[in-house]
Amino acid sequence: MNRRELRPARALPGLVALVALVAWLAAPGAQAAICKYIDAGGTIHYTNISPEKGWRKLSCDIAEESARPAPSAKSPATPANFPRVEASTQRSRDEMRRKVLADELASEEKLLGEAREAYGNGAPPPLPGEKADAEKYRQRIARLRQTVQVHERNVEALRKEIATTR
Repeated sequence: MNRRELRPARALPGLVALVALVAWLAAPGAQAAICKYIDAGGTIHYTNISPEKGWRKLSCDIAEESARPAPSAKSPATPANFPRVEASTQRSRDEMRRKVLADELASEEKLLGEAREAYGNGAPPPLPGEKADAEKYRQRIARLRQTVQVHERNVEALRKEIATTR
């Protein structure tokens, strides 16, 4: 075995390190922007490479989307030149709002009572055309139940709104 044959074997670790260093320097950084695209079929794709034709860009850099500051709990300061409303004017507006909400609540409660009466606790008497067709009767009961639920939600929402008025 002569010395010439051993030299490349000793230089191998240095060569590997050099190749690794060059590859590391040539590789794109992990800081590449990741973009959100939607294809023609409506599927959303996230990628850091050029998209296929027909894809539409929605946004770029996911970190930008997730790093948005949360809305502050404290309201922002009102600008000095912002128009102001007199206290008496605001009070009359608030009273009008409460009256409108109270009227709406009374109307919704009346409609809820009528809907509950028509629903008859889930067992209203069948109409003449429904005696022979049970499916038609079930569909009417489902519609009546849905009407009751809508009015219940409306009443609840109006009560919450009235509770938050000044």
